[in-house]
Amino acid sequence: MESINPATGDVVGQYERDSDEDVAAALDTAEATFEDWRDRSLREREQLIESLADVLRDNKQEYAELMTAEMGKPISQAVGEIEKCAWGCEHYAEYAHAYLSDDIYPSEPGTRVKTQYDPLGTVLAVMPWNYPFWQVIRFAAPYITAGNVGVLKHAPEVPGVARAIDDAFDQAGYPEGVFQSLLVDPDTVHDQILADDRVRAATLTGSSRAGRAVASTAGDQLDKTVLELGGSDPYIVLEDADIEQAAEIGAWARMQNAGQTCIAAKRIFVHEAVYEEFEDLFLDEIDSLVVGDPTDEATDVGSLVSQDHLDTVHRQITETADAGATLLRGGEQLDREGAFYEPTVFTDVPPGCPATEDEVFGPAAVLERVSDETEAVQRANSTDYGLAASIWTEDRERGERLAGEIDAGCVYVNQMSKSDPRVPFGGVKDSGYGRELSEVGMKEFVNRKTVWVE
Repeated sequence: MESINPATGDVVGQYERDSDEDVAAALDTAEATFEDWRDRSLREREQLIESLADVLRDNKQEYAELMTAEMGKPISQAVGEIEKCAWGCEHYAEYAHAYLSDDIYPSEPGTRVKTQYDPLGTVLAVMPWNYPFWQVIRFAAPYITAGNVGVLKHAPEVPGVARAIDDAFDQAGYPEGVFQSLLVDPDTVHDQILADDRVRAATLTGSSRAGRAVASTAGDQLDKTVLELGGSDPYIVLEDADIEQAAEIGAWARMQNAGQTCIAAKRIFVHEAVYEEFEDLFLDEIDSLVVGDPTDEATDVGSLVSQDHLDTVHRQITETADAGATLLRGGEQLDREGAFYEPTVFTDVPPGCPATEDEVFGPAAVLERVSDETEAVQRANSTDYGLAASIWTEDRERGERLAGEIDAGCVYVNQMSKSDPRVPFGGVKDSGYGRELSEVGMKEFVNRKTVWVE
């Protein structure tokens, strides 16, 4: 398995794929480790996840540089990602006891009824390349601290990151088998890992197609799943919004990580009374972005993850332009070495175009006029996806009311869409089901055991 620097085309590293024998041995180790790990005190598991936070911070520059080399993330954003991972670990070190404490229920005199939260066993995680550290930590920190053990199948673009996370768990002092990464292909995931009775649950972050495949295989085994899938997130700017702030944050909400973000602001609906002002400010923000070498601290937009991925994004953008959409900015690969694409902005996109019907996982925004809040909500909901949404208005009660009308797992008023370890995160419709993070996420892969004592 070879990782390629998408900004230069250079080979970053070569890794041996894990054999069927390696996979069988890893599952054996996970099963044996779980029997001991589940009996460790919660305090010990909290201390270890806190140690993992320290390891991540101590090595953040090294890990960030590896991330940048393997998938093209600008170094400043990569460092920020490692800091977020450390924060997530610290959150569960502090709150796991509160999240997993027994719930006591009303009962008749002389009776005690409670729910306790027991780990399930081995959890398989199939993770993407776009946030290669954070996506792993946000599953591992809660699930492992709850007493489960984890097996990671990471994206083939980031095998070095997978091995680095393995090493971070080792440095933190975790017992062998609590966390293991496997470099395998999708067939092995389905035929050998998910099909194994010792795997009790699975979580996937990726495309809707991949989510359906994992859910189908896991369903045959009656394994619990959590799926965080794609998004075509709306960003609604109403006539009473702070237009300057909405434009500034909106540009970043679409273009961070070169637009390779499930919760990016992909469809931006602006009230017609302020549309012209917003468009001018938004384009100014787009024009100010620095596109270039991801190892440069000044870079805002790095390369896409690969040339193949860039070709897919370019095809979607070209088909949208050919259908009659107005191209305000961009639309071409940059004339330089590497998988760099111009930040692109459309308006007046006809129905049925990839830019609005599909998920464009790259630096391409769509601006559209709406006549009122009713049209904004209707068009925001006119998608198969339902991951996150953002609403901008100076009237907070209005924003909260409209949030209730949006078909999404997360809605942010006067804030860009984001994940935060303190609050639940996930989607509806083709964006998946289940929740990650917070107390809710920690309890996704536990047995809610009712204990009734007379």
